[in-house]
Amino acid sequence: MLVIHRRIDPQPVWAAELHLTFEARSKSRLRCFSADGEDVGLFLERGQPPLYDGECLQAEDGRIVRVRARAEQLLHVTCANAFELTRAAYHLGNRHVALQVGDGWLRLLDDYVLKAMLEQLGARVEDSQAPFQPEHGAYGGGHHHSRHGDEDFNYPPKLHQFGVRS
Repeated sequence: MLVIHRRIDPQPVWAAELHLTFEARSKSRLRCFSADGEDVGLFLERGQPPLYDGECLQAEDGRIVRVRARAEQLLHVTCANAFELTRAAYHLGNRHVALQVGDGWLRLLDDYVLKAMLEQLGARVEDSQAPFQPEHGAYGGGHHHSRHGDEDFNYPPKLHQFGVRS
């Protein structure tokens, strides 16, 4: 089994590839198979952002492994104008939907309820098969509701320092 514990900077050469869905790229512990069929065990540090397309990992035996985003069944959303697209993004964000944002479009995992909502808002929604790389979020570090041991979850904001005036 190829055992992986480390994320590393992108490399020009790699020995193996993992083709993973967004859900699989979001896990810190995962048993999967390389593109060549080799058994792989991922044991990554918890609380990190999902693996992204093109990211490299280093296996215990020193081999470099590149991550590829596997094509998934998605909804590709466009609208007649920026206001309607912003409105669609607002309603999806209000439901905590993982969302990929492009220039004039949104993508989300296929969901018939969300598709109906978007169509009701006037959006054009097309089925699509593509790699899914949603926004990680403005603040990083993960999401929790714990109050015990909050010191372990002291993630500094990445966009804003609320309450601090310049």
